[in-house]
Amino acid sequence: MAAQPAGGQKPFHVVSPVLESLPLSKAVGTKIFMKLENVQPSGSFKIRGIGHLCQDVRGRADSEPPLSTGGNAGLAAAYAAKKLGLPITVVVPSSSGPTPVRKLEELGAKVEVYGKVWDDANRRAQELVKTEGWVSIHPFDHPLVWEGHASLVRELKDSLEAKPDAMVVSVGGGGLLAGVVAGLHQVGWQDVPIIAAETHGAHSFHEALKAGRLVTLPDITSVAKCLGAKTVAARALECARECRVISQVVEDTEAVRAVEQFLDDERMLVQPACGAALAVLYSGRLQRLQSEGRLRAPLASVVVVVCGGSNIHTAQLRALKSQLGME
Repeated sequence: MAAQPAGGQKPFHVVSPVLESLPLSKAVGTKIFMKLENVQPSGSFKIRGIGHLCQDVRGRADSEPPLSTGGNAGLAAAYAAKKLGLPITVVVPSSSGPTPVRKLEELGAKVEVYGKVWDDANRRAQELVKTEGWVSIHPFDHPLVWEGHASLVRELKDSLEAKPDAMVVSVGGGGLLAGVVAGLHQVGWQDVPIIAAETHGAHSFHEALKAGRLVTLPDITSVAKCLGAKTVAARALECARECRVISQVVEDTEAVRAVEQFLDDERMLVQPACGAALAVLYSGRLQRLQSEGRLRAPLASVVVVVCGGSNIHTAQLRALKSQLGME
């Protein structure tokens, strides 16, 4: 089902399904609803915010060809640019691997591989903005991106009979978190706790929360490369002051194990970045938060945002398991 036009322009994202997961509900002892963002046209929630930002770029007559960074964000930008008839260059780090590069090229994007992690690629993108005069499509740190992501919560309000008692989201650069917080405010659900999941080695939001200021990680060591921003957006830290945000850091092995279990349970293959949120449910962390008094007990329902699976395949899952000594 297509999303409704906003501001006179039809958005590129679709209204994604909200389904109850019986296996997850059984594992947690609470009704779990999945917001299936992995079925978006570009394979992840990114198309909501990135598509919204690209439409703004296209609406400016004096705008130059756009430039984006990052895997899922790059795919969303390339998809939107193709629909809008815009040329686009996407800068990705070498850690992205060949799959996103191939998909980007299939969408007609010019791809430049630069640096080891997202932060390196972003620096290169900003250089090109200055030297070439291109428009930067930031993957997570832009108000229009957050505004686009907020549509996810408005859809939840339309789909659910009652507001959930908690939401579980993965956090990389903080764009999804910022969008969810914006959406919660828009629908009057700002009292819903958000469980922000990261993998160890890509846990810049957790470190920022602990320090009370932005913290830059020395490196990204997690296999969940789509969570790999060394520093989260400043807006993410502000969100933790506006809503109740509970940080949870899982190990890579837990995230990958959750990916595999979710494939068995729901017949959908998602990325380790999404596995971080799923691991909160599969690992018993939700029940632990209840026993610690940080979440109410019992919980009537919880929503987990299944954020994406565009850059994963079964061979890669096997390789990740081998890399982490899980076989």
